[in-house]
Amino acid sequence: MRSRDDRDRAAFDEFVAARSGSLLRTAWLLTGDHHLAEDLVQHALMQVARHWERISTSPEAYARRTMHHQHISLWRKRRFSETALSGYDAAQPAADSDLRLSVTEALARLTPKQRAVLVLRYFEDLTEVQAAAVLGVSVGTVKSSTRQALGRLRVLAPELADLVGVES
Repeated sequence: MRSRDDRDRAAFDEFVAARSGSLLRTAWLLTGDHHLAEDLVQHALMQVARHWERISTSPEAYARRTMHHQHISLWRKRRFSETALSGYDAAQPAADSDLRLSVTEALARLTPKQRAVLVLRYFEDLTEVQAAAVLGVSVGTVKSSTRQALGRLRVLAPELADLVGVES
């Protein structure tokens, strides 16, 4: 008979195998850099492993929240410079590579906070209240940041207006 530690380890290993690709895509959207994305996922998975017994009912939510918080901490501390996104193919190829490149380049030109809000709202499909909770800000801040980010995207990449049904 397997011990509880062995069962926990097996469940964690299954979680990592099943969800690490999705976590990496989200981390890449947040950071715009493959290496930083891998670091975010690795940090999140270490936290998940450390707290597995307590969070085993919702490890993915915990991992995503950890990634978002770690990303916010990084850009608050370092205010690192933005890098152009190129050459990275997110694990699920899009049908239209030109569109994918346009979205990628447009996201890279947003501030880290604007990118985080858009990723949470439109890629993670969180509500304004959920996004505010993840980012540790008010709902009003999420609303205004979303409005500002979308406005900036309209200026930076007017060709993306068709994605949201907005006329330029």
